[in-house]
Amino acid sequence: MSDVEITVAEDAQEAAWLVAKRLAEQARGGGSIVLTGGSTPKIAYEIAADLEPDWSRVELWWGDDRCVPPDDERSNFGLAKAALLDRLETPPVAIHRIKGELGREAGAAEYDREIGDRGAWDLQLLGLGPDGHVASLFPGFPALHVEDRNAVGTEAGLEPLVDRITLTMPRIRGTDELLFLVAGADKADAVKRVFADGPSVDAPGSLARAWSGGVTRAVLDRAAAAKL
Repeated sequence: MSDVEITVAEDAQEAAWLVAKRLAEQARGGGSIVLTGGSTPKIAYEIAADLEPDWSRVELWWGDDRCVPPDDERSNFGLAKAALLDRLETPPVAIHRIKGELGREAGAAEYDREIGDRGAWDLQLLGLGPDGHVASLFPGFPALHVEDRNAVGTEAGLEPLVDRITLTMPRIRGTDELLFLVAGADKADAVKRVFADGPSVDAPGSLARAWSGGVTRAVLDRAAAAKL
């Protein structure tokens, strides 16, 4: 676990609060933030909007999204819009949404072009699936091994079984700070595989570490950390 700074919170609410505090700090400092989906990040976004209602100094990106319209209940953008963007007094200077409604190939190509040759993100938030996946990079799927693009389309490895668009692993690694937020007893096995057992393609999260000079952190609730 020496390659990851781990903080264990008492419960999911405390874990979300700790991440919200970090998001608010980055919003005040400016730069780029990459968001994720999920129920615990949703709580973090709501808290972060209260902690810092002015996000005019940052630009937002997304690590992955489903191939659905932005107002679909399965959309990661839609989740962040309701939990964060709609609550802010001052919106981000730029919002780079993944256009999942274009379909996985066209949407991934457009997102890849939009990212272009930009440098490292300042802060990227990641969740973790019970199978060890991050963003929409699932174990055993070809997208996990793509290294020559910023974004790629892929099938889904878990529910909801709709196509996805995701950052590739090299682009996920290209950040000054990679921050995991993981809560729940159903994630305990994955947490052990990702943060204690060493790197493996069978647990994609174990490959997600900030590039050289960056820092990788994980905020876990006690249930998720139970097997560390």
